[in-house]
Amino acid sequence: MSVKIRLQRFGRKQSAYYHIVVADGRSPRDGKFIERIGDYNPNTNPATINLEFNKAVQWLENGAQPTDTCRAILSYKGVMYKHHLNRGVAKGALTAELAETKLNKWLEEKNAKITAKADSLLSSADKKKKAALEAEAKVNEERTKKLAAKQSALAAEVAAAETAAEETPAAEETAAE
Repeated sequence: MSVKIRLQRFGRKQSAYYHIVVADGRSPRDGKFIERIGDYNPNTNPATINLEFNKAVQWLENGAQPTDTCRAILSYKGVMYKHHLNRGVAKGALTAELAETKLNKWLEEKNAKITAKADSLLSSADKKKKAALEAEAKVNEERTKKLAAKQSALAAEVAAAETAAEETPAAEETAAE
């Protein structure tokens, strides 16, 4: 029996999210599985990945084969690197402490990159929002100026009409006399 680490699809059309499961290679994609070790939501930016790190490493140590997508997810979270370091420890090339320090250093660097990306996405979204608000403010200011000009022209016409109306009764009175 070949054991695979793969994705199990959930969600509706155009809004899928996935469970990361360990399953028999012969079972269907969304069918029976042995153990659920995490979930993956590609709809967020950056993608949300919740993974039980130690269980994933344990399944890799036991011979489970990840699919291509799961391999990418496991690499992103550092599981594949931990598996690689554990193999080095088993062969005697590294000590367990050295492997742990290498993994922690890698995880810190990776988390720094992820937070930097999230911060840049937030700042770019804020910049876009500010630019849109400024453009809207300019449009509103132009509309206000046009409306004020139109109202002043109408007010001048009304005033002219009122003065003309006042002058015409006076002219009629003089004509009547």
